[in-house]
Amino acid sequence: MRRKLRDNSLSLVMLGIFLVLIVFQSLSGWRVSNADAVEHHQLTQSYWRYVRSGHFAEAVFENWESEFLQMGAYVAFTAFLIQRGSPESKKPEGDPSDADPRQAANDPNAPWPVRRGGLALTIYEHSLASALLLLFLLSFVGHALGGHAEYNQEQLMHGEPPVSLWSFVTSAQLWFQSFQNWQSEFFAVFALAVLGVFLRQRGSPESKPVAAPHSQTGTG
Repeated sequence: MRRKLRDNSLSLVMLGIFLVLIVFQSLSGWRVSNADAVEHHQLTQSYWRYVRSGHFAEAVFENWESEFLQMGAYVAFTAFLIQRGSPESKKPEGDPSDADPRQAANDPNAPWPVRRGGLALTIYEHSLASALLLLFLLSFVGHALGGHAEYNQEQLMHGEPPVSLWSFVTSAQLWFQSFQNWQSEFFAVFALAVLGVFLRQRGSPESKPVAAPHSQTGTG
């Protein structure tokens, strides 16, 4: 058990932090939502009703959407774009990740899609970016549905008529929320790719070795 915990410690810690933070987000969002309801002379809601509300769904999926877009685009772009000297990039001279998996079709230890070939292999060799971009699309739908519900709730609070889902999706409201998150994600990736060219973090696989000469890491 101790070995399994060690071997999976990164994912377990990330999942644990996520669960703690989303609980705190829901609790603080619940208080904010009820305070807003009191200010507009509306009925407050229970915690369990809040976590099924548009207010909570919009806040959660709006952020998931940008994160999955960033990761999916990064995985896809790093397959063919290069940043010389960055540990986040392939080497300009060639990289093991470019190896044709079809050369291992007869290897009994290769993953099943590699041995099967054809459509199974085509799907498998692009499965990571595809899964991340699918999660982005699902999160975007969740953002749109949650944002629509929350927008109409605010409309009712102000004595205005509700709008259709299509009207909300084509409005500046939804896209302002999305673009402000998307631009920050891509700027963060830019910063990581460029700073990693010159800076180091001992022990991290996202960094080049601290003592590695610049001439060996594509910087010099």
